[in-house]
Amino acid sequence: MRALVTGPDIPSARRPAAWRHANIGRLLNNAVRRFEARVLDLMAASGHAETRIAHVNLTRNLDIEGTRLTELARRASMSKQAMGELVDQCAAFGLVRRTIDPDDRRARLIVFTAAGLAWLDAFRAAVDAAENEMRAELGPKTMSEIANGLMAYGAKFDTLKHAADSQDA
Repeated sequence: MRALVTGPDIPSARRPAAWRHANIGRLLNNAVRRFEARVLDLMAASGHAETRIAHVNLTRNLDIEGTRLTELARRASMSKQAMGELVDQCAAFGLVRRTIDPDDRRARLIVFTAAGLAWLDAFRAAVDAAENEMRAELGPKTMSEIANGLMAYGAKFDTLKHAADSQDA
């Protein structure tokens, strides 16, 4: 990476835009893209080649006991219509289904099917493998510091319910 040239003699409009490549948001995004690409490769290798990152965006926000579509859309920062399309795709793959919400029979819950729970197990294995590869590359101390820092920083945004079931994605 080139060194950032700054100083009073260089107008800010002409300074290199190195900050666009080195700001923490960009670095986190690059790391997430690399990590998710590896998870998708591992999913494909385990027989789930249909899995796309958009499907993961639905399933990572879906509680084991089910979640309403509007809540899924909110958690994923998507429109209800776009989330509805993802639900339809995942339903076509047999991963999820719509069911009546026992708390409000007018509403529907999106829930994992048995095949969806098996997919979730494969996803967990892929995430574990990708994390292990990352740990091997960065070292256990750095990996622990990254995980602890990100957990603290993003804790208030973790909207997934913490079920007794450890299959949360």
